[in-house]
Amino acid sequence: MKNARDIIKRPVITERTSELMSNLQYVFEVDKHANKIEIKNAVQEIFKVKVLSVNTINMPAKPKRYGRHSGYTSEWKKAIVSLAKDSKPLEFFETV
Repeated sequence: MKNARDIIKRPVITERTSELMSNLQYVFEVDKHANKIEIKNAVQEIFKVKVLSVNTINMPAKPKRYGRHSGYTSEWKKAIVSLAKDSKPLEFFETV
């Protein structure tokens, strides 16, 4: 079994995800090969909260150019995790 910290790579913090946080939904970049059950168990283990549901999205690679050089960004997997109503909200910026 994989380590929980290997499954959850980082939180995705954007304007849209900040609005989702008020509804106890959080967005994470996760391991490309992780399934919903592994993601749910990893979030519960790391943050000590109860997870209701997990939705996953495979984000495709996008073409990018830098001058005359062209290439692609990396493809990655995004997970939207919904917490139970009685769970405490996650704090990403505790020391700011």
